[in-house]
Amino acid sequence: MATKSPDPYTTLGVARGASEKDIKAAYRKLAKQLHPDRNKDNPKASERFSVVTRAYDLLSDAGKRARYDRGEIDGEGNPSNPFGGMGGGFNGGFNGGGFGGGGFGGGGGFRPEDLRGQNPFGGGGGGADGIDIGDLFEGLFGGAAGARAARSGGPSGGPTGGFGGQQRRTPPPQKGGDIAYRLRVPFADAAARKDQRITLADGKTIDLKLPAGVEDGTQMRLNGKGQPGAGGAGDGIVTISIDPHGFFRREGDNVRLDLPITLDEAVHGAKVRVPTVDGPVMLTVKPGTTSGSVMRLAGKGFTKKGGQGAGARGDQLVRFAIDLPEDVTELAKRLEGWQDERNPRAKFGV
Repeated sequence: MATKSPDPYTTLGVARGASEKDIKAAYRKLAKQLHPDRNKDNPKASERFSVVTRAYDLLSDAGKRARYDRGEIDGEGNPSNPFGGMGGGFNGGFNGGGFGGGGFGGGGGFRPEDLRGQNPFGGGGGGADGIDIGDLFEGLFGGAAGARAARSGGPSGGPTGGFGGQQRRTPPPQKGGDIAYRLRVPFADAAARKDQRITLADGKTIDLKLPAGVEDGTQMRLNGKGQPGAGGAGDGIVTISIDPHGFFRREGDNVRLDLPITLDEAVHGAKVRVPTVDGPVMLTVKPGTTSGSVMRLAGKGFTKKGGQGAGARGDQLVRFAIDLPEDVTELAKRLEGWQDERNPRAKFGV
């Protein structure tokens, strides 16, 4: 039993009434997923790619699509039933002619020796009963192609010949290869999403806008910035590498900073300059601030993925650390006679 050819609409996943734009979009999506260059270890994907391409070739041709919709050709572009409705023609009309009394399926059958020294179709293409075999094939296969088929001894199926012959389809031209780039980005630039300049393989430079949520290892695709090819240039693939910072560290979308303050600033309070990824700001240290206390600077962290408007960025968390001088002689003199009687480790049970 012959295998039924696949329905090109089902193959591309579109409705029968789909527009040319929808058909093209569906093909591009599938071709991108199944292209042999992306599935070198998956032969089934390559086979599927060929099926998808054949379906697109048929549906993108307005004439072939109309013939398919009318049932004249199958999903491979071949005649759906080249002998349909010809029982009387071959089994009755040719009786006594070159095919013998039984036509193709009759008892007499077609015998090669009947062709020796004669034209089985009679002079000038006419059969024994005056049937013009050229007209017959012209009706089946249409126009001059049918007439040529009759004169050559039968219909042609295209470049491969024969009934149901399948045309050899030229694969689509290949795109050029992708080019990989690695871009080192300073920590503060990544947090503030400052544009970064990159030099491409062709010597040209472009400025890249870092994406929201950028992190170490994030990849960016530059369409058409790869190697040239018959099917168009490939892409540039940029991998982001964020440099570590001398005193900032990342914690999710937040930035952490340990800020040293003097004992005097901790006891009496003060206004101090604090570095941020956007530049220094003034921060108020409350009187009595202890080491380990944390203050939050809103919106001074990394931009969140998909973040927009207020709250799109994380925060900077500033943790205070009281810093004593190396020489505490003067400090000891000032504290002479005073002793803190508290036990700050009582919560540990010691």
